[in-house]
Amino acid sequence: MEKITYKELLDSGVHFGHLKKKWNPKMAPYIFMERKGIHIIDLNRTVEAMDRAANAMRQIAKSGRKILFVATKKQARDIVANAANSVGMPYVTDRWLGGMMTNFATIRRSVKKMTNLERMLADGTLSSITKKERLTLTREHGKLDRVLGGIANLNRLPAAVFIVDIQHEHIALAESRRLGVRTFGIVDTNSDPNLVDYAIPGNDDASKSISIITNYMVQAIREGMEERKQVKGEAQAGAEA
Repeated sequence: MEKITYKELLDSGVHFGHLKKKWNPKMAPYIFMERKGIHIIDLNRTVEAMDRAANAMRQIAKSGRKILFVATKKQARDIVANAANSVGMPYVTDRWLGGMMTNFATIRRSVKKMTNLERMLADGTLSSITKKERLTLTREHGKLDRVLGGIANLNRLPAAVFIVDIQHEHIALAESRRLGVRTFGIVDTNSDPNLVDYAIPGNDDASKSISIITNYMVQAIREGMEERKQVKGEAQAGAEA
């Protein structure tokens, strides 16, 4: 896996934190300096945190378990959805429904309803209904797909959750912590890094910053999946021999 460089992070604006007046004192170990009233994040600490988080994610992916990506901020939605999709991982980018983790059985029922509607709309089962009724069901399916489409294939709780902004996604973080699910998160200078198992200090507002950190994590997941594939292939070859 190609290591992330200090310059790449600098060019992506990962070092830009929030205004000094908005800072969380618990972020002090990750702050390099203050410039024009804005805190500058220590990118050396960011590189260390990214490598630590990436190694943990690679091991989770190697074990065949799922990592849920959460990012409902406008500037992060497409980046995270595309990144998660590229490795077949679940994601939530529209809005976090309360109980999405803690009331998982109910959420699964909603997902089942969504897939049933999708199938019926596609195979002609609803051909006898009126145009207005069909339009209503199409809209209902669209609404469910927008919120739950990213977790349609998540049949059980994920092994870990990757969150872009832990303050913005505080409900998702609280539910994950309550269930003992491992947490990874991009943590800006206004947040508490102690709330996540793997805190990655960085700018959680700029799309370039979100992109470079998220894609680095995805690269680690991809490697873990390849390693799993290789181990299974070797085991199968050994069994055949």
